[in-house]
Amino acid sequence: MAAMMAQELEARQGFTYHVEEGVALLVLDLPGEPVNTLSPETGEVFASLLTRAEKDPAVKAVVFISGKKDNFVAGAKIDFLQTLKTASEATAVSRQGQQGFDRLDAFPKPVVAAIHGACLGGGLEWALACDYRIATDSSKTTLGLPEVQLGLLPGAGGTQRLPALIGVQAALDLILTGKNVKPSKAKKLGLVDEVVPAPILRNLAVRRARELAEGMLKVERPRGQGLMGVAQQGRKGLGGLLLGLTNKEMWAEVALEDNPVGRKLLFDQARKQLRKKTRGKYPAPEKALKAIRIGVESGRAAGLEAEARFFGELVVSDVSKRLVEIFFATTALKKENGTANADVKPREVKKVGVLGGGLMGGGIAYVSSALQGVPVRVKDKDDVGVGRALNQVQGIYDERVKKRSLAWREAAAKMALVTGGTDYSGFKNVDVVIEAVFEDLALKHRIIGEVEAATREDCIFASNTSSIPITELAKGSRRPSQVIGMHYFSPVNKMPLLEIITHKGTADWVTATCVEVGKKQGKTVIVVNDGPGFYTSRILSPYMNEAAYLLADGADIAELDKALVEFGFPVGPITLLDEVGIDVAQKVGPIMEAAFGKRMAAPRALEKVVADGRLGRKNKKGFYTYEGKKKKEVDVTVYEFLPHGKNRKHLDAREMAERCALQMVNEAVRCLGEGILRSARDGDVGAIFGLGFPPFLGGPFRYADSLGPAELLRRLEHYQVRYGERFTPAPFLVDMVKAGKTFYPR
Repeated sequence: MAAMMAQELEARQGFTYHVEEGVALLVLDLPGEPVNTLSPETGEVFASLLTRAEKDPAVKAVVFISGKKDNFVAGAKIDFLQTLKTASEATAVSRQGQQGFDRLDAFPKPVVAAIHGACLGGGLEWALACDYRIATDSSKTTLGLPEVQLGLLPGAGGTQRLPALIGVQAALDLILTGKNVKPSKAKKLGLVDEVVPAPILRNLAVRRARELAEGMLKVERPRGQGLMGVAQQGRKGLGGLLLGLTNKEMWAEVALEDNPVGRKLLFDQARKQLRKKTRGKYPAPEKALKAIRIGVESGRAAGLEAEARFFGELVVSDVSKRLVEIFFATTALKKENGTANADVKPREVKKVGVLGGGLMGGGIAYVSSALQGVPVRVKDKDDVGVGRALNQVQGIYDERVKKRSLAWREAAAKMALVTGGTDYSGFKNVDVVIEAVFEDLALKHRIIGEVEAATREDCIFASNTSSIPITELAKGSRRPSQVIGMHYFSPVNKMPLLEIITHKGTADWVTATCVEVGKKQGKTVIVVNDGPGFYTSRILSPYMNEAAYLLADGADIAELDKALVEFGFPVGPITLLDEVGIDVAQKVGPIMEAAFGKRMAAPRALEKVVADGRLGRKNKKGFYTYEGKKKKEVDVTVYEFLPHGKNRKHLDAREMAERCALQMVNEAVRCLGEGILRSARDGDVGAIFGLGFPPFLGGPFRYADSLGPAELLRRLEHYQVRYGERFTPAPFLVDMVKAGKTFYPR
């Protein structure tokens, strides 16, 4: 009976076990799931299988491998972590994971991890506890400890095992940033022992396991073994050679890591840089740093205890809850087609046309070729424009090759997908045309007519407009149901959001197809309904307007920017204004005021700035200086063109930040109440991924709920009394407060 129950549990957790040539193969393939994840139940079954292998005299070694196509173990089950209500519960779970992997550490027979696909978080901690790691050279294979991105730290021994394996500095780089590494980098770091083609992974892992058991394979790892260990390996000619380090680099790292003064310098510098980056808003990286330091200075047992305690504290922290909510929101969006009908299927897109060879057009061509992997035809009015687009795409590929994130052969193959011309040749068979020309309705109407004459009847026309209503664009089309908005953010190859805009007549299949295109281009996609400014541009306008009002009030430019960065935005509004273009912001103002009235009116504070020819970074003349490689500083001469001149005022930083942030939040609530947004979730994702709203606050709607809708209303009314109708609370907010509701279920 017990054996049957064990087999049943093994099957539920997706494990199979069999022995070949003295090696036990433990294969994990979690049923009904696209990826393998780690849970207490999974760990329990793995432990029982280890016991089985240990007791079987025929088994000399073990290989742990995944049965999934492109995944090893993607990490812990995040939804399981959400069930933990107290820090002590989460700490206990961490200790359980540590003990399970400690058992693997001490297992008397060699264990080889055969890694193909994502090996992340708890999956990498699992592999770290094995004796030998082999990874495939596939582009699908990545390794990392991304826990800090969810407001957590590695909680199953990762903060102790990784520094011991690859050295403190390299471990800090991976753990504190949460970044992933490709197999070649993993090999260089010493994170894996071999990198091999995927077809031979299984057979080679079995062979290496057997060689380890028979003593034919000796593993020598210089990293993380202390000064004497590295010195000895150096004498054998292995250390620096295997790691690609020069003797000088190797000894410099040893000097830092293997003496108390050097370690103190290393950790103090790391903490200083960390605080500069996180500004104290994200506790996970700091706690991870502390756990690593405790382990290095006080021993592994103390480090593990600190790791478990910190993990428990972080799991129940507000910051982690917000970041996990964002994770689940983006995961849910990946499964949706953007329509109310889940049965609508996207049509296959085999070729994309791009109109406009500017910064946006070139970026769209890149993501279409590099990530979507389809041929792209670019059209511009002249050869210069076409050349500019092709050069931009080539430049991005060249940069990736330089950084070794893409092989030059692969880059050349993808670049060959992009062609261009000054007419519509090559557009006859495109499935989607993405237009990225100037914001001029008459021009766009003319282009729609030309595109429809040159393409198939089922071709989709998508506009990258950031302000012109899609309903107005569709009026210039013979097939309006196939007109849609695809609003990308600059730079397209780096910004993660794609805002898709539908008008009332947009066909569901068109929406579903464009959502699928966006996903394949690596974007997080939200779908919003049509309206002036859509969602992201609309909520950005009052935020930027308020910054301009603060300048008109006499605010110091640097202090204003710093106030919003301290609030949690990646850059301040004036820096952003320089990046976007001061002239562009001036043009958007009247459009928004015409649509929404005086509450959206921009102050006239910037008129003289624009008249002075200050456009921002693009002409190296704005609110900041852009000369050579000098540190960017406020151009003090710009104050001559502001209402208070050089007579600046010291305004309260908290109030400056709140005035700008509440304008964005209030407008987001208006968008939800007016049906521009389909859900609070989409509004939070759009603001975070498109505009840099602080992720640790969870987005405008999570932030509103954390304040409490009634408190948000009170603060808006306070500013309305002081500054007028631009702070008028959204009617939807007033209604919610009256009904005692929140934006998310309590």
